[in-house]
Amino acid sequence: MARSLETPLSVPFCDSPAAPAERARLLDDLRHHLATAWESFDRPRPSEPHVDAELVGRLGGALPELPGETRAALDDAVRVLEASVSPSRPLFLAYVGSTGLETGVLASALSAAYDANLATAAGAADLLDEQAVRWVAEFVGYPMAEGHFTSGGQTSNFTALLAAREQALPGAREQGVAGRRATVYCSDEAHHSVVRAVEAAGLGRRALRRIPTDGRRRMRADLLRAALVRDRAEGCTPVAVVATAGTTLTGAVDPLAAIADVCEREGVWLHVDGAYGLPAAATGTAAHLFTGLDRADSVTVDAHKWLGVQKSCSVVLLRRRGPLRAAFGHEERYMLHQEDTANPVDHTFEYSRPFRSLRLWLSLRVHGADRFRAWIERTLANAALLADEVRAHASFELLHEPMLSTVCFRHLVPGMSDAELDIHNERLAHAMQADGRVFLAPAVVDGRTCLRTCFVNFRTTPDAVQTVLEVADELGLALHPESGVTQAHL
Repeated sequence: MARSLETPLSVPFCDSPAAPAERARLLDDLRHHLATAWESFDRPRPSEPHVDAELVGRLGGALPELPGETRAALDDAVRVLEASVSPSRPLFLAYVGSTGLETGVLASALSAAYDANLATAAGAADLLDEQAVRWVAEFVGYPMAEGHFTSGGQTSNFTALLAAREQALPGAREQGVAGRRATVYCSDEAHHSVVRAVEAAGLGRRALRRIPTDGRRRMRADLLRAALVRDRAEGCTPVAVVATAGTTLTGAVDPLAAIADVCEREGVWLHVDGAYGLPAAATGTAAHLFTGLDRADSVTVDAHKWLGVQKSCSVVLLRRRGPLRAAFGHEERYMLHQEDTANPVDHTFEYSRPFRSLRLWLSLRVHGADRFRAWIERTLANAALLADEVRAHASFELLHEPMLSTVCFRHLVPGMSDAELDIHNERLAHAMQADGRVFLAPAVVDGRTCLRTCFVNFRTTPDAVQTVLEVADELGLALHPESGVTQAHL
């Protein structure tokens, strides 16, 4: 029913008499959570989160027409979060989650309270944003000329591809690409965000060329060059090559130097999707894998993955100034700027951009780059340790040699065929998720279903790594007690 204009509106929560008390209580709740969360994260959960029927009923309710009790709403918000999967626990090894740094929580609260909009000139926030971009580039060893924070790796990859498209096909943003046969190249292990970016850029999925990988799951530079030469001979215009610095499936890093050689020879834009893996370039252990990074035209890195801050906080970096303005610059009659200057939005795909960089900036200020490097080194060591444990255990099979912090392996049951082992390992992954002690994900490597772990949390200790196989073997054997195999026999 429509509200009468004479009906008095309720006082907004922020100005109500109860607001100070509610804010104080909420802040107390948040302080308690931050003080105890990491301790609780270090203990196994009895099971994964369960949404009770009462909460399900409330979450299916109709739009509230009248004011409700603030405390009850906040309590329900906390209940929802408590009943949601959290990636911050040391043995949350599925996907590539955030570490959940407390500095990121504090920065998120500050940025939300002040609500700076980085689409237009935002004063000191612009300076901090630029400094944070420079810090990211320095951390990974990339000679950045310009860049900015985005909502995630998908947006960062899309931004870079649009910049590359405008360089290869001038005027594409205004005229479209109809009638022009464009191509984009990536490995057959590249993330699906590359596919989406090609589609969204109007190039069509048929423009994508999937280049086969070598025995280490890395793009083959020789086959890349052959594809470029062949496509050019057939009248195609190569737009970009997308190399991956840390695939999500196995953590493979493409041979960046060899790919850069091909791109320079053929005059093609090189973009490096390092959303997950690029922070490892800052470590002594893995830096050699990223040789050639400095020759890329653009780079993506997600701070909400291996750099530990909360979602969403991605960065796109470019080696030259100009391509972003060419791809996105425009004049809005309500956002006039002086001649030879541009609003930040003239360099970005997004308009209203929150102050994402504050999370990473505050974390780097408080912890320092050396501590981040040590954290990443610890996760690399954890992956190497798990791989060693898998090799030494008769009930498991390692499916690839880890390059970064991702390890894929299978639990074996005597007498099972490959097809039966596929079913068994998928069931085991779901059983481990329900169990709560170790949260990993099922994956498919070379057609074989397996258990996939990815270490990005600095809180994960070597002792916790030992737990992964203990729990997997315990639950795996429980799924098939008739096999007659026990840990004592191994």
